[in-house]
Amino acid sequence: MILFEFCKQWIALGSLMALLSACAPSNVDSTISSPPAVASNATAPSGSWLLVDTKADTLTVMNGNRPVESFRRIALGSSGAGIKDRRGDNKTPLGVFRVGWINEHSRFKTFIGLDYPNPDYAARALREHRIDALTYERIRAAWSKGRTPPQDTPLGGQIGIHGVGAGDPGIHSAGINWTSGCIALDNRQIDALKPWVKVGMRVEIR
Repeated sequence: MILFEFCKQWIALGSLMALLSACAPSNVDSTISSPPAVASNATAPSGSWLLVDTKADTLTVMNGNRPVESFRRIALGSSGAGIKDRRGDNKTPLGVFRVGWINEHSRFKTFIGLDYPNPDYAARALREHRIDALTYERIRAAWSKGRTPPQDTPLGGQIGIHGVGAGDPGIHSAGINWTSGCIALDNRQIDALKPWVKVGMRVEIR
């Protein structure tokens, strides 16, 4: 019995590590590497935006101040939510972003990319000497032109909203924050969210 329980825990841990490694950005993974060249200033539905409440673990489609559709039991980065300092800190960044691209053929089923790092994160990093002036200008210029900022800086990138894909749905349903900084829904939820989302849509994570 003890051996059986140990094996169950080992399998669960292995599944969690597989999900974590799957969510980590990788130059080898074509599903979430360089985002498609889609401008972030495409027309989004008037008044519609996404609110991610990291304390309530919900993602809500908003129309102005009115909630339209809500998704519960979302998963965040394994380090929780806060001010993201660097690539690899597994933290979901708080702030206001836009949908930069949508990959409907991701290994996470659908990957809705956000235009992180935004100018606020870039300015903070510049003040704290975590990036240089050239990197700051690359981020600011891309963001101001409605393009996805560089995803290869020390601040990290490939932050988005996605499903579990072929991963273990049990890890997600257990309420574990398993991502490398993204916001995850289950596969049924990401399918229900997708019709609401347009490139350029405001996304507030708080």
